[in-house]
Amino acid sequence: QVQFVESGGGLVQPGGSLRLSCAASGISYPYYAIGYFRQAPGKEREGVACIDSSDSSTYYDDSVKDRFTISRGNAANTVYLQMDNLKPEDTAVYYCATGIERGWGCPGYDAWGQGTQVTVSS
Repeated sequence: QVQFVESGGGLVQPGGSLRLSCAASGISYPYYAIGYFRQAPGKEREGVACIDSSDSSTYYDDSVKDRFTISRGNAANTVYLQMDNLKPEDTAVYYCATGIERGWGCPGYDAWGQGTQVTVSS
């Protein structure tokens, strides 16, 4: 069973920055991706970004490309999501998640954490 330790998030003004951190343990796949999806009240789940374990390839949703950066930490299965130039429409609960690596995009996640709230408001 995959377990997640998530941190970061909070309230920030438009144009500001936040960094989310996630440490995952118990991943059983030999090749996997770790990433984030988000969900705002009344809206469908939306993929944000992910990174592959095999070669650290990264993938981003068009809505966050050039503003968000996902990277791997030195500790095993740790990732960071640096979010810059945040917009009110980025407001959502962000979930760290894992799934089998596809090699061409973010996976269909099959495990995720409890989520962290990100609110962008003046």
